[in-house]
Amino acid sequence: MTDQDSSLFQIALQQRAASVEALLADLLSDRPQSGEITRPDRLMAAIRHGVLNGGKRLRPFLVMESAALFGADNLAALRVAAALECIHSYSLVHDDLPAMDNDDLRRGQPTVHRKFDEAAAILAGDSLLTYAFELIACEETELDAHARVTLISTLARSAGIGGMVGGQALDLEAEKVKPDEQGIIRLQAMKTGALIRFACEAGAIIGHADPKDRERLAEYGSAIGLAFQLADDLLDVTADAGHMGKATGKDAAAGKATLVSMHGVEWTKRQLAGLVAQAEELLAPFGEKAALLKDAAHFIAERQS
Repeated sequence: MTDQDSSLFQIALQQRAASVEALLADLLSDRPQSGEITRPDRLMAAIRHGVLNGGKRLRPFLVMESAALFGADNLAALRVAAALECIHSYSLVHDDLPAMDNDDLRRGQPTVHRKFDEAAAILAGDSLLTYAFELIACEETELDAHARVTLISTLARSAGIGGMVGGQALDLEAEKVKPDEQGIIRLQAMKTGALIRFACEAGAIIGHADPKDRERLAEYGSAIGLAFQLADDLLDVTADAGHMGKATGKDAAAGKATLVSMHGVEWTKRQLAGLVAQAEELLAPFGEKAALLKDAAHFIAERQS
């Protein structure tokens, strides 16, 4: 990716992030929605601390750019993107808990359970998980019923037992019994890759893409999802906590098996290059319309935080 491409991508990423941040700030206000009785002050404060705390908003970006490939309605894509960010934020709030990864910092700030307490963090995560599906299902998300049901069922599978939550369960097991290489790949495809794959596939669903193009976008999501986790594991070895905004070196300290620990830094960099090439090949049929998604693959593989 050239410096010019990188600059254009960063601008686009920031613009998409600002859009989803503004929508989330409105959706997560203290104002009760129709059918709600009240929104407890402390719960809402904990939720906002877990969501409106910066972040690249990469998953929402992928939803919106994938949808744009098919000329989809931008507002509908934005609302689905916000729903996905609610799921992602809930997962981080819960993963940081003492019973899980036991982290004190997230994006350079105290984690929700440190800022508030464990009960508040659990309830904040529960609220975000539930709210995500409401956002997709409600009439304000102007999609036909079939598209909304497809998004809900696909997201549920990506986020649930056979996806992100199952991946977290495998990750906790891996602290006791080290998985082999295939086990690590499966774990990462579930814990990290499943929501990234959904982000890309969701754009195709929103845009009423044909099954072949939907699968192409899903495969692109799988490739960059693996790249994301590889890059994350690489940064855990090479970056410092101040730069990352969270603790580093935790995998090694916990004796956790990763592909980086198994094969080394240079092998990991070669794998990342191969995944970027795979992502670009999958996007080739879309031509210049997919330029930002190609840049996203480079950004994910080459990121420094």
